[in-house]
Amino acid sequence: MNLLQAVILGIVEGFSEFLPISSTGHLILASTILGLAQTDVQKSFEIAIQLGAILAVVVLFWRRFFDHRLITQLAVAFIPTGLIGLFVYPFFKEFLNGNLYVVIGSLFLGGIALIAFDRLSSEQTGSIGELSYRDCIILGLCQAIAIVPGVSRSAATIIGGEILGMSRAAVIEFSFLLAVPTMLAATVYDLYKQAHAFTEADAAALTVGFIAAFIVALMSIRWLLSFVKSHGFAAFGYYRIAIALVFIGLYA
Repeated sequence: MNLLQAVILGIVEGFSEFLPISSTGHLILASTILGLAQTDVQKSFEIAIQLGAILAVVVLFWRRFFDHRLITQLAVAFIPTGLIGLFVYPFFKEFLNGNLYVVIGSLFLGGIALIAFDRLSSEQTGSIGELSYRDCIILGLCQAIAIVPGVSRSAATIIGGEILGMSRAAVIEFSFLLAVPTMLAATVYDLYKQAHAFTEADAAALTVGFIAAFIVALMSIRWLLSFVKSHGFAAFGYYRIAIALVFIGLYA
């Protein structure tokens, strides 16, 4: 991977991480277009680069991390995600991550689910502070579904949160915050496993991609928070279906 390819992937990550369109899926699609083979190093790059986007959350919401109850809620929500991720990691790494057809199928079905949910649901008013620990565990389980590439961590959390009665703004913010421990743990664990395989060139590419993801994510987060105040999530569902159909036409 050269530095230009790393920048492109960083932009894709920063744009897609917090939208309900699956950043992992988009990184795999982008890597396919760029002709990058799904090696173990490439898969680790696609996981680790997400820390750049996560840093944007820390910068924008740093005051929230001093809220003791919120931190406890995030810790409880992370438990099912962490346990599921730990035990299925080998299978995920070998058979799911990097699988173009899994991504296409997940994007398409997830798009249908988002559209259907958007039409059937009504605006809720619940806040993060009203979440019980049981609710947090449910949201953690919803997020864990996104271990399948193309599902979208944010989409799964958003749907789960609205079912629990949270407002769109509240569930999106919780999704942002929950991403911090989730992606930090996933990246640290993966780099621990694969750090020996990284060359100096790989490390340079990761640094460049990290910076690009961080900058773009700052803008993406602000845009999404503004967008959901007056729009639903159906547009993202139509986008997912469209991008899936394009890649079916190109690679099926």
